[in-house]
Amino acid sequence: MPITALFAGLLAPLYIVLALRVIGLRRSAGVALGDGGDPWLTRRMRVHANFAEYAPFTLLLMGLAESLHASQSTLYAAGGCLVAGRLLHALGVSQANEIILIRTVGIMLTISAIIIVALACIRLGLAVHT
Repeated sequence: MPITALFAGLLAPLYIVLALRVIGLRRSAGVALGDGGDPWLTRRMRVHANFAEYAPFTLLLMGLAESLHASQSTLYAAGGCLVAGRLLHALGVSQANEIILIRTVGIMLTISAIIIVALACIRLGLAVHT
């Protein structure tokens, strides 16, 4: 699954950056667990968690679609939407005054990626049984 692996590799640095931002703020705020009532820490935790909620599931669907021989264009479209969506979402939500437009475009791209590969999985999965 080289295409899925490529996009997983591209997303890994973003995941690490988001995790390090949480760790750094926890250390400076002296918070071992949770957010300690710090709204900035809550925001950073949610940005990281949102990434962790959406990226793995989408990559799983991509891997399944790739294993069913989805077209490269389908996989690259989904992967591109996923990477752009996760970047934009993180940028939009990470601001003190959240940039709703950037956040919205980010989640729309992420959901588009899920839809693209979910439909490919359904279509190709059904084709195997017909």
